[in-house]
Amino acid sequence: MQVLRRISAEALGTALLLAVVIGSGIMGEHLSQGNTAVALLANSIATGAALFVLILLFGPISGAHFNPVVTLAQVLNRHISLRLGLLYVTAQVSGAILGVVLAHAMFDLPLWQVSEKVRTGPGQWLAEATATFGLLLVVLNASAWSLHTTAAAVGLYITSAYWFTASTSFANPAVTLARCWSNTFAGIMPTDAPAFMVAQLAGLLLALAVFYALFRPPVRPPPAP
Repeated sequence: MQVLRRISAEALGTALLLAVVIGSGIMGEHLSQGNTAVALLANSIATGAALFVLILLFGPISGAHFNPVVTLAQVLNRHISLRLGLLYVTAQVSGAILGVVLAHAMFDLPLWQVSEKVRTGPGQWLAEATATFGLLLVVLNASAWSLHTTAAAVGLYITSAYWFTASTSFANPAVTLARCWSNTFAGIMPTDAPAFMVAQLAGLLLALAVFYALFRPPVRPPPAP
């Protein structure tokens, strides 16, 4: 029952996150009347705010990963089992796709679409590795030190990464996959998604290396009897 609650939280949280990402992109593009900067501003603020709320809401249940690379990092650090990690990733991908369908339904768009938005090239791939690297440093440090500012830190980081990365910071394989099926402002062509995911995994590995070299807290001795 406890495992079911945790994977349900991951699925629902990821679904709501994708509904925000896609929905705010559609709304921003519609209201901005062709001003891409305004549309991106709306998209980034909505996503950062949603991450803050969703992490606060679901964090006590599942840890609020909503992201396969975050889950993989927690598996590698032995914070969760491989079996639970696989269940988390399945829930995240399923929830992400359901979130895209929900956003389309709210805006009376075809529920299933194939994105035609091109996002490719060395700059985009470097941007994804960089965005994921920064996100994982935030998450790993928050987990290691039991910080209470995780929700704010993740939300603010992603909001800023929308603007300083050429890719607008997907930083999440489940999000990347789901956005293939939305031919809207936040979409990505399915043929461009695999390279994004490879870059995200590279960002994860680099973040783990830097975390263990610089940030990992010292092992504390057990209390004296």
